[in-house]
Formats: sequence, C-alpha cells, structure tokens
Amino acid sequence: MARFTLPRDLYHGKGSLEEIKNLKGKKAIVVVGGGSMKRFGFLDRVEAYLKEAGFEVKLFEGVEPDPSVETVMKGAQMMREFEPDWIVAIGGGSPIDAAKAMWAFYEYPDTTFEDLCIPFNFPALRTKAQFCAIPSTSGTATEVTAFSVITDYNKGIKYPLADFNITPDVAIVDPDLAETMPKKLTAHTGMDAITHAMEAYVSTLHCDYTDPLALHAIKMIHNDLIDSYNGDMAARDRMHNAQCLAGMAFSNALLGIVHSMAHKTGAAYSGGHIVHGCANAMYLPKVIKFNSKDAEAAKRYGEIARFIGLEGSTNEELVDALIAEIRSMNKKLDIPTCIKEYEGGIIDEKEFNDKLAAVAELAVGDACTGSNPRAITPAEMEKLLTCCYYDKEVDF
Repeated sequence: MARFTLPRDLYHGKGSLEEIKNLKGKKAIVVVGGGSMKRFGFLDRVEAYLKEAGFEVKLFEGVEPDPSVETVMKGAQMMREFEPDWIVAIGGGSPIDAAKAMWAFYEYPDTTFEDLCIPFNFPALRTKAQFCAIPSTSGTATEVTAFSVITDYNKGIKYPLADFNITPDVAIVDPDLAETMPKKLTAHTGMDAITHAMEAYVSTLHCDYTDPLALHAIKMIHNDLIDSYNGDMAARDRMHNAQCLAGMAFSNALLGIVHSMAHKTGAAYSGGHIVHGCANAMYLPKVIKFNSKDAEAAKRYGEIARFIGLEGSTNEELVDALIAEIRSMNKKLDIPTCIKEYEGGIIDEKEFNDKLAAVAELAVGDACTGSNPRAITPAEMEKLLTCCYYDKEVDF
C-alpha cells in the first residue's frame, strides 16, 4: 500500500492571497522571515485579512534563511503563550519550514528535536491548531509537502524532518508574491524545484500518482525558468505553479541523494553556507550520471529527456543529453559548476577534504538516501562529493 497526501485546500492564481480572510478561528500567529514580505506589503495584507475574519493576530518575525533549532524553540514558546488555533506561515521555505517544526513543539512541549529527526515519527497534530502556508518563492514547495529542513548550527548539520502530519491544511499559491524575487533567488529556487521533480520521478517510491506531476513540472520548469530569471513575469507566474506540482510529486515519492548531499554540505564549512538550491543545481548532473548505472534509473532519465524534447537513440545518449541540458541551464542562470567555484571559492579545499569522510557518512545516513534509485556506500559518497567539489567526471 502507498499513500498520497496533499493539503485539504489549495488556492492558486493571482489575488488568491485574499482567500485567507475566509479562515475560521479566534487567534492566528503569523510566522515570517526577514523583511521582504513586510517591505512589499504582503504581511500587512495578511494581517488585515485575518483581522477582517475576526482573528486576534500575533507576529513571529525574523526567521533566518536557514532556520535554526533555537528559532523553532522560540516560536513554539510564543505559540504556547498565545495559544493560536491557526498558524499562518508566509515567505520562502525557511519561515514555513520553521513554523512546521514550531507547530509540533507547540502541541507537544515535551517532545524532543531528536524524536522529530526520526522520519515519520511526529505525533498527531491539529490538537490545538491548523496550518496555512503562503509561499513567496518558487522552489521549496513546502506549502504542499510533508517536509521541513531545520539547521543545528552547533553541529553544522541540516536535518530534513519528514512526516505527513506537517503537510499544511491550506496552501495559498499566489504568484504576486513570487514576482518580488531577485534574480539569484529565482535561479536557485527554480533549480531546487526541477531537482525535486527529477528525483521524484526516479525515486524507488514513484507511482502513477506522482509520475505525471513530476514530468509536467519538469517540462514547465525547463520551458519557463530561464525566462523567469530574465524578468518575464508571465513565466515567473507559471514557475510558481510548476514548483508546487514538483512539491506534490516529491512529498509523496520522496527524493534522492542530490538532496542528501545538499543537506549535509549546506552548513558543514566555516567559509559559509552553500545555498540549498545552488547545491542541488551543482550536484544534480553528477548524481544523474551516478544513478544511471542502474538500468531502471537510466530508463526513467531517458523518459525525462524525451519528454522535454532532447534527442538520443539510447538511454545512455539520452542521459548524457539530459546532463548537458542541466549544465546549460546552470550556465544561463550563472550557477557554478562545482563547490570549488561556489561564491568565488569560499569553501576551503583543505577543510572540504578534512571533513569529507564525516560529511559523506552523514549524507549516506540522510533521510533522502533510502529512496535513491542506486544504493551508495560511504566510500562511493566520498568519491561523488569529490567529483562535485572539483567538477570531475563520475565514472563509477
């Protein structure tokens, strides 16, 4: 038996933000990030709509780009004091992910972060509050997924939390919010989304319900991401839908080792974080080559290649064409080819190699590794990460 879970209601299209005033309840806490939602007026609109609906409203502001365990605990404490019956998260993936984790600690104060790190181990939620997610970026799709990524800065590890309980009740996918994204964020979130769809399509848990969502998302992103990056707002609006479809696919089919590697390299180095979407973009061509040694994975990558109009007479040719196309997209999006080139070389080569074995072992143990189509050992993961650092050919 398999399971397919989505939000109870998903409102989409320009102006759909206004739907928030139809929520029913008494108290709502709004979780938001740095300042762009306030700067562009969306936070004020959400607050006004909630008050129009009769809610008492409290704000939790300032969720950082990679939300920390400490931020989650602070938000949960505010929720326990305020006692909301709706949690509304607005912004990029970070405030929505943080709010999902806050939700669990609000309803179950005695649970531990270690408990939640075990995949699909959350307690039953909705004993105190329901959850509404409003994304402003076109990438994470956390508004429709069973996932949250939280960073333990003391350990230098990003933890992907996974449980169908944290799939939001309501998602509002209004492209007006995405039109405010800067170029670099548009590129990184877009490549995050195409990675979601591709990993879902080749996942060992893919099914008839996830395959069409993944394929259509890949085609939409392939058609629209570059134009969106270059300022075409009609393409930007379509990307907001495409990333959501990719999220529906991967939330149910799960992911693979591109994400395992991105999670475990993201916060591992003293030079700075590797932005998640950029990490996915750099690692995806290498992982496709690695996974294509598995015949079924090669066949499915070939199906992706044909679906987006690439040419090849064999699966091997189609896989190579797909890899070349992703690298071409990365180039057009000004994304580096490897970790060594990332942000002008902020990830020190010696530190990378010193930490290689430990990071590789953590990546193999990541929650996303189990659904990757080809099994991988810690030694192979070291080799694969090395290829991603130096842009070497994957030949194993």
